Amino acid sequence: MSLLNEIKAKAAKKQKTIVLCEGEDKRVVTAAAQVVREGIAKIVLIGNEEEAKRVAPDVDLTGVTLIDPETSEKTAEYAKLLYELRKGKGMTEEEAKKLAKDRTFFGALMLKAGDVDGYVSGACHSTANTLRPGLQIIKTAPGTKLVSSCFVMIAPENHPCCKDGAFVFGDCALNICPTAEELSEIAISSAHTASVIAGIEPKVAMLSFSTKGSGNDSKYTDTVTKVKSAVALAKEKAPDLALDGEFQFDAAIVPEVAALKAPGSTVAGQANVFVFPDINAGNIGYKIAERLGGFMAVGPVCQGFAKPLNDLSRGCSAEDVVATVAITALQAE
Repeated sequence: MSLLNEIKAKAAKKQKTIVLCEGEDKRVVTAAAQVVREGIAKIVLIGNEEEAKRVAPDVDLTGVTLIDPETSEKTAEYAKLLYELRKGKGMTEEEAKKLAKDRTFFGALMLKAGDVDGYVSGACHSTANTLRPGLQIIKTAPGTKLVSSCFVMIAPENHPCCKDGAFVFGDCALNICPTAEELSEIAISSAHTASVIAGIEPKVAMLSFSTKGSGNDSKYTDTVTKVKSAVALAKEKAPDLALDGEFQFDAAIVPEVAALKAPGSTVAGQANVFVFPDINAGNIGYKIAERLGGFMAVGPVCQGFAKPLNDLSRGCSAEDVVATVAITALQAE
C-alpha cells in the first residue's frame, strides 16, 4: 500500500467531518465527492447545489452536506460568535454579520463552534485569505508560539533516496524569513507532522548552503549563524529529537557525502525532515522536488493552530484536495 493510501485508510478509521470552503471550484467539488465515496471523511461543502452542478455537472454529491452562508440558519449564530471573539479588536455587530457570510470565515466559525473537526480552503483563495480566519478565530494551540507550515512530499514508487516513502519540507509557505527561534519551532512542529501524518521516525536536517561551518555569509544575510543558533535552540527544546545541522542538502541526504562533510552526525545522510532557512529556499525546493523529482506535494500542512486548519495551493489538483482532507482528519483529536 502506498503512503498516500495508508494516510487515507487511517483517516477513514477516524471518520472526522471536514469543511471545504470553496464549493465554487470544480476541483474542490470533485474532491468532496471522492472523499465521501471512498469513506475517507464526512464532508461539509460550503456552496449551493446550483453552483456545484454548474462547475462540476457530472459529479455525484450524494452524501456531501452543502451549506450556503447566505441562507443557512447557522449564519446568525456564527455572527454572534464572531462578534464576541473580535469585539475587543473593534469589530461591530454589523461587521460580524457581514463577515460571517464570507465562506472562509463561515468555515472557520464552524470549526470554532465544534460543528466540524477540520477546515480546508485555498484552491481559489490566497493563503492570506485562507489563514486570516484561522489566526483571528481559531488562534494558536496552547503553548505554541508560531503557526508554520510544511509539505508532506510523497515519493514516487521505489525512489532511491526515500526509503520511508515521504519527506517533510518546512516552512515553504508561511514564514518569510524566520528567526533562529522560529526555525527551531518549525523544526519541532515539522518533526511532529512527520510522525503523526507520514508515520515516519523523524530525522531533522536544518538546511543551509553551508555544512558544519564550510560557508560564511556574515557580510550579507548571515543565515549560517542563524541556522546554527536554530540547531542549538531546537536541541535544547527537544533533546530526544534526532536533529542536526547546518547541512547542505547533499550532506543531509547522501550517506557518502555525509561521511565526508559531517562525519559522526547521526542525522547526516539519512534525514527525512528538511527545514529550510527561509521561504525562498523552501518554496523553490519543494517545487523542484515536485516538478522534476516526481514527488507529490501535499500541503501546505499548517502547524500550530488550536484546531486543524489547512491551506491548499492554488495550483492543486482534486487529488491534492483529497490528500489534504485526509491529513486534516488525522490532525483532528
